[in-house]
Amino acid sequence: MRVQSLTLAAAGAALLAPMASPAMELTAARTEPAVRREGDVQAADLLARVRKCAPVSRGRYRSDDGTPATIPVCGTQDAVFWKADMDIDCDGRPGRLCNRRTDPLFSDATAYQQSDGRYLSAERLPYIVVPTPSRIWDYRDHGVHGGAVAAVVYEDRVQYAVVGDVGPSGIIGEASYATADALGIRPDPRGGGTSSGVTYIVFKDSKVKPIEDHAAAVATGERLARLFVGEK
Repeated sequence: MRVQSLTLAAAGAALLAPMASPAMELTAARTEPAVRREGDVQAADLLARVRKCAPVSRGRYRSDDGTPATIPVCGTQDAVFWKADMDIDCDGRPGRLCNRRTDPLFSDATAYQQSDGRYLSAERLPYIVVPTPSRIWDYRDHGVHGGAVAAVVYEDRVQYAVVGDVGPSGIIGEASYATADALGIRPDPRGGGTSSGVTYIVFKDSKVKPIEDHAAAVATGERLARLFVGEK
């Protein structure tokens, strides 16, 4: 069960979002994920690098509300990573696919904003969600912040994304509509995502600026991923 992502904006802000017509909702529901492959670093090479876990979190996270807390955040010298499910974050700037009609938990804000001051677009920008800092783990203490670059691995696919939103303090494993869509995961916020098999690798002290520049995220991610797996 997806729990609504938190934001650094005031939780009470509730601006009305554009209303999608029933026809649009049906179109969105029928849309199949469009798998997009990025870069040359192989999923198998990244997964081999994160086979062993040296925990950096003090405790473990749940994948969903009501499930056991079994997921640690692990670390290497260059990255932090976790292996979890993927819930769909459809928050931020409303559009045809992400709005109050398509997503009952929709929030029109994200924790981080674009260079023009607008909130991120979940349906356009590949981004991941990190848990709100807590006694379990504080991502800020490990070189992770808004705009940090992540390699998200699912089956034989790698998608580069940025850290773009903040979620519940005890749950981990969430990414934007665009991230799921690119990985071939059903992106429907009403019941899409996948229950397991996703690896999130966030490169420490990385930064994409502006945060909405996905091409820069791919270029930076590919460079850091090569270093991470030992390529030159």
